[in-house]
Amino acid sequence: MAGNAKPRGAVRKSKKGPTTGSGGNNKRRLEGKGPTPKAEDRPYHAAAKRKKVAERTSAKSPAAAKKTGAAPRKYAKADGLRGEIVAGRNAVLEALRESVPATELLVARSIDVDDRVAESLQLALNHGLQIREAHRAEVEGISPNSQGIILSIKPYQYSSFEEITQRAKNPMLIVALDGVTDPRNLGAIVRSAAAFGASGVLMTERRAAGMTASAWKSSAGAAARLPIAQVTNLARTIDEAKKLGCFVVGLDGESETSIGEMKFATENLMVIVGSEGKGLARLTREKCDLVVSIPINASTESLNASVATSIALYAVDEARRKG
Repeated sequence: MAGNAKPRGAVRKSKKGPTTGSGGNNKRRLEGKGPTPKAEDRPYHAAAKRKKVAERTSAKSPAAAKKTGAAPRKYAKADGLRGEIVAGRNAVLEALRESVPATELLVARSIDVDDRVAESLQLALNHGLQIREAHRAEVEGISPNSQGIILSIKPYQYSSFEEITQRAKNPMLIVALDGVTDPRNLGAIVRSAAAFGASGVLMTERRAAGMTASAWKSSAGAAARLPIAQVTNLARTIDEAKKLGCFVVGLDGESETSIGEMKFATENLMVIVGSEGKGLARLTREKCDLVVSIPINASTESLNASVATSIALYAVDEARRKG
């Protein structure tokens, strides 16, 4: 009957007495779900969507990722690349033309193949190098300025001072570098040393240039023919050279003795070249039997280390030819 109907919104009273349980059927609903994931890890959260966009941007361009604050993906150089790398179309082509020892050519997919890339690929095939195609992001992750092509260079295999002296012809001629730091100077010195019949070139392990790809290119292939050694202590090596009967001559622009006054060019000889800026170190200078200079016009401050070495070696070679 209408008079007995309960008004809308009335609360229904529960029955008195204990309630019946679910018998464990709702146990799973009561279990914890662990800590709440971060906002960026929840697929439908706005933060997660922003993260996804940032990752796509970083894969396409590390520079763009820098602007958005996202960290670009890093690719390990160990992914088939060992030792030094040469990056960029011109640099890679020059290295391959000079037959710089390499292990692999890495090329980005869908690269715009111009004349330089085409020649690099052909030279790599001629040298029997492995050519690997990779995603553009991987190539740029290794070197952002690669222009889509990278050459992996073999670590240079240095000789030793003992090996140089054992293989040396008579009279011996060794070129030693005291702190030359420019790889191109190093390469040019190696080239001159090979041209004028030196037995080898040695330099210190620390605070000096090593046989990098730049040095190898500057040597114009001479680094493959001439033994090159690194020594831990140049002063000690000078003493060893003296025991072997070498006269030690240092090149220094401030010396008052001209290279033309050197009287023992026909003997076993070690020619020491100082660094580009400071010249010979004090201890090295003290251990030299003679320090000579190359006469130049007063308007010119000094000679490049590699140029000075070439002139000195030419003077030695000329004296030996006449002797």
